[in-house]
Amino acid sequence: MFYPPASTRRARSQQTQQNSPDPSGRIEVLLTQQLADREWTALVRPSRKIQPGERLLFHAADEVEPVLEAEVLSASEFGERTLRFSPAPDFLAVLNKIGHMPLPPYIHREDRADRERYQTVYSRQSGSAAAPTAGLHFTPAIIAELKENGIQIETITLHVGLGTFQPVRAKKVEDIRLHSEHYTLPAATAKAINTALREGRRIIAAGTTTTRTLEHCALTSAGNVLTPHSGQTSIFISPGHEFKIVGGLLTNFHLPESTLLMLVSAFAGSQIGKELIRAAYVHAIQEKYRFFSYGDCMLLL
Repeated sequence: MFYPPASTRRARSQQTQQNSPDPSGRIEVLLTQQLADREWTALVRPSRKIQPGERLLFHAADEVEPVLEAEVLSASEFGERTLRFSPAPDFLAVLNKIGHMPLPPYIHREDRADRERYQTVYSRQSGSAAAPTAGLHFTPAIIAELKENGIQIETITLHVGLGTFQPVRAKKVEDIRLHSEHYTLPAATAKAINTALREGRRIIAAGTTTTRTLEHCALTSAGNVLTPHSGQTSIFISPGHEFKIVGGLLTNFHLPESTLLMLVSAFAGSQIGKELIRAAYVHAIQEKYRFFSYGDCMLLL
């Protein structure tokens, strides 16, 4: 099984008009990807107020003076903005202090326990815009039991982007485009995959994000053995895709008309497989399974 780690933070800010000392409103900023030392892409809500040239002031709960400041460099569609933060000592520590865990919008609560709960136990690196939900099912005890039963576990890193979870806006499948996401394939994992494929052993991916990364690596290797590397992937997997590495998939239940559901359908393959997926969703609805983050999952072989 191969897992991508994930962590991110959401913070609330006051907006300040350029050259004006008075805040003009409260906004929400979700940092999605670090571009440079102090530059980030972010989702801003409400976005129509926030235009290039404006400055955002981030405050701690009980402090009058802002603890972070950022300038809006550019604006793009769907509420995305590019921000440049002013120099600040221990930037990530400040984010952890003033930020909130960006739970999905259908979870309505402010619970500090989610800082640990909405995170995989094997996460190591910051940078992902969302937790890989299939990985939330694993505990240290489960991982230890898998290893005791001869399951080899290796890891990859994928900084999940919000494009993975955004609704499909294109009318044709061939017009769907995903945001680029940064990934790393470590040397130990590349070696383990090469060995497993050579020996005919099944590789099970924990989650659609892991699946996308491994299949991207397969495409870039062009039939050769995998080598350790880092890069960017925007791969979109839809029915008709020929899976080169992944032979099993552990995944949660996904939204209709989503790229994730298309990936699951692609993995199911044949018409019979697609009917089994449809039947699984019907069963999950009838039995009141939990969907999405913190939800139930299924194993496809």
